Amino acid sequence: MSNGFKVQDRFAEGAQYIGGKLLPGTSGNHHEVVNPATGETVLRYELAGADDVDAAVAAARAAFPGWSGATPGERSEAMHRFAAVLAGQADDFAYAESLQCGKPIKLSTEFDVPGTVDNAAFFAGAARHLEGKAAAEYDGDHTSYVRREAIGVVGSVAPWNYPLQMAAWKVLPAVAAGNTIVLKPAELTPLTSLMFAQAATEAGIPDGVINIVTGAGKDAGEHLVGHPDVVMTSFTGSTAVGKRVAEIATATVKRLHLELGGKAPFVVFDDADLEAAVHGAVAGSLINTGQDCTAATRAYVQRPLYDAFVRDVAALMETVRLGDPFDASTDLGPLISHAQRDRVAAFVERARGYAQVVTGGEAPGGDLADGAYYRPTLVAGAAQDSEIVQSEIFGPVLVVLPFDTDDEGIALANDTPYGLAASAWTRDLYRANRATREIQAGCVWVNDHIPILSEMPHGGYKASGFGKDMSAYSFEEYTQVKHVMYDNTAVARKDWHRTIFGDR
Repeated sequence: MSNGFKVQDRFAEGAQYIGGKLLPGTSGNHHEVVNPATGETVLRYELAGADDVDAAVAAARAAFPGWSGATPGERSEAMHRFAAVLAGQADDFAYAESLQCGKPIKLSTEFDVPGTVDNAAFFAGAARHLEGKAAAEYDGDHTSYVRREAIGVVGSVAPWNYPLQMAAWKVLPAVAAGNTIVLKPAELTPLTSLMFAQAATEAGIPDGVINIVTGAGKDAGEHLVGHPDVVMTSFTGSTAVGKRVAEIATATVKRLHLELGGKAPFVVFDDADLEAAVHGAVAGSLINTGQDCTAATRAYVQRPLYDAFVRDVAALMETVRLGDPFDASTDLGPLISHAQRDRVAAFVERARGYAQVVTGGEAPGGDLADGAYYRPTLVAGAAQDSEIVQSEIFGPVLVVLPFDTDDEGIALANDTPYGLAASAWTRDLYRANRATREIQAGCVWVNDHIPILSEMPHGGYKASGFGKDMSAYSFEEYTQVKHVMYDNTAVARKDWHRTIFGDR
């Protein structure tokens, strides 16, 4: 499949987008975007260095007064145009996303791209609805109200698993609130982030409001996070890297938003609809080839359903079709790279020493041998404290364990450093309510796993980070709350002055 543009031609001027223009990097180091389905190079470009980050931050800082000073209605109109441009280029975005990530085209077409367009449309409307406390006379002598103000230049770092949606999640709430932004996408997958910024310019969003620097984390990323003119950092990625980001940001007293790793539990009670739970587990564990921090990774199944669940999940996994991402019938594409495929395979090989690999556990051969493919894998019989249960694998691997009582099932679900997402499967309202109360995660689905909405927040508990993407709640990250108070008495000497001088 080809949608008519050649990537090398599209980005011939470079893979940095600064002040409304594509520019080359200046680091002297080059990088290749590789199609993980074939191992073929898609784009070779020069990475950003510190000078490029400085230029992008300067462009964002120059654009901030005008953009933050625009009315909410003006920002909203520009963002509505942005959503329309994105929708008009949907085929290009889907093609580029599948090319750089190896996503099945049906996932890019039906999930990544429409989700991004919807997010843009949501924030176009939300730009006109920044909330504050109503003006009132709380002490009788003064009128108080709350302003929400843009904070300045935001420096964001996004991962490689959902490059288009992560660009949207980082950029849209920031600019809707009146901020400007410099986004560093993963150097593996910069294409759709660059296209996203170009679409914003085409929609009439001023130059410098949205800037992209594509460089290595140690160079461009750390320089962006530590930059003195960047007032906030938003990072999505692993918990280990998130700790480093926090260390750098804290040194300059930046506002910080972290969306980190996950190890989502999938809790199946004995009254659940078995067929629904089986289908949910396969879909929830294999979405994006398992490279999703909310993916179902730990299935806890109450013992009366356990054997049937293991049998039926394995059988359904074996029907999943691996293949060319651009074939409309392909269900599962490759992992992002051969290195990631080998990392996933190593987890499974180590698990063979203490658990049973029920299905999968290997890379396919034949026509798929050159790609970073790995078969859907189900592991059973592992102990709760084993590596494969506790560590984030980020691949198409689901581990399943039994439990006996409801107390045990919820305790096992919470027995992890992470707390990003979870699901509970039951027909019992009381069980469902208990699970949603007691499972420690930023999102708990009931009888489903994975759906997200622009109107609802996304973010975690514990080592999965803090702060929210999407929804109006994300404005808490990107606005400064200011209390304004007016005296209503017109009296020179206020009663409270006696606490400092004089008597009543």
